[in-house]
Amino acid sequence: MFHTFKQLVPQALKNVFHLCEAILGNIIYGFPAKKLVVIGVTGTNGKTTTTQFIARVLEFAGRKVAVASTINFKIAGEEIVNRSKLTTLSRLKLQKFLRQAVDAQCTHAVLEISSHALDQNRIWGIPCDIAVMTNVTREHLDYHQTMEEYRRAKQRLFLLAQRAVISLDMVEPEYFHPDAKKPAIFYSTKNPQAHLLAESIGLDFKGTEFTVDGVQFRLHVPGLFNIENALAALGVARLLDIDFTVAKEALESVMSVPGRMEMVLNPMNADIIIDYAVTPDAFEKVYASILPLKIPGTKIIHVFGACGERDRGKRPMMGEIASSYADIIILTNEDPFYENPEQIIDDIEKGVTKKKDKEYFRIFDRREAIHKALSMAEIGDIVLVTGKGAETSMAIGNKRLSWSERAVIEEELQKLS
Repeated sequence: MFHTFKQLVPQALKNVFHLCEAILGNIIYGFPAKKLVVIGVTGTNGKTTTTQFIARVLEFAGRKVAVASTINFKIAGEEIVNRSKLTTLSRLKLQKFLRQAVDAQCTHAVLEISSHALDQNRIWGIPCDIAVMTNVTREHLDYHQTMEEYRRAKQRLFLLAQRAVISLDMVEPEYFHPDAKKPAIFYSTKNPQAHLLAESIGLDFKGTEFTVDGVQFRLHVPGLFNIENALAALGVARLLDIDFTVAKEALESVMSVPGRMEMVLNPMNADIIIDYAVTPDAFEKVYASILPLKIPGTKIIHVFGACGERDRGKRPMMGEIASSYADIIILTNEDPFYENPEQIIDDIEKGVTKKKDKEYFRIFDRREAIHKALSMAEIGDIVLVTGKGAETSMAIGNKRLSWSERAVIEEELQKLS
């Protein structure tokens, strides 16, 4: 009943309430962000990993850091898991978090900021020193309606920020640098016009290698897109006058980011990968990273679904992308919320069936779907499980069921051993 009522309230009216609550939160907690150097990270994909990379660089440079991201909250070394299913906290909770950071004598705060948060005034009263843009591709059109509105929401962060770090590999990067007088660092894996250009790139399932300004980096996280995320962190380092040798040590200390190209060791010697990918662009990037590493004669088995009550238009696109690259597809539940799970899978299936000879299965129980994928895997195969990443629950109606992608995979592997 309450869910239905919320849907009937115009978003513009909700945003007035959000603004009032944001103002109240600032007053209650004493405008804490003004006492911090705030780095805001936004973009369709890569926000979480970039946030973790930036925080690690700052820590290695001797800064006391607070982090608020999709996967975790961290204040001066004390860390807890984010179980809220929100990329950016609500107004009062965000101000409380920042007050706790100030009280813990943090000097810097790295915040993952969603387009919803920007549109809903959740970051009102938070002066942003550096805004970071990873990319903008199709997502959240159920909320923003058009890509133009989605991009405009993201741009708000860059209108507020004093400085910027922006990917040069995205469409119209200059849109997010509207004031040429403000300092900006542009980064790229392919455009020589970038301030920071990754060269001598090497990829494998154990990590990535690249060189920037003569400094060689060896990351333990795989994927070309993680080089992009690292470049964003290096852009922040440059703006804050942090030496790249310090940044190198910091980035190379990151062994993994939970739920982001996370590898699961297994006795069958398959490459089992967990990733949060929930957009067509994220699918393309994941496949761009794994296809060059695929052993001839092996297969890719992809388990995925789509979130309920979200942009339905992207679902067949994701199905078609998976069909273009995977050998076997297993469609399953993700977070249906109040939407009919069959409708969600029907939408994805429209893209899958464009490839007439594609082998695919519909298994609504996600655990059973993962078991099926693992049971079909052989030595050298790639099992890709996307959509949940490091989330700790599954949303079905108003219920939040405990869920750990990694734990489920490990439990199902144990059953097969």
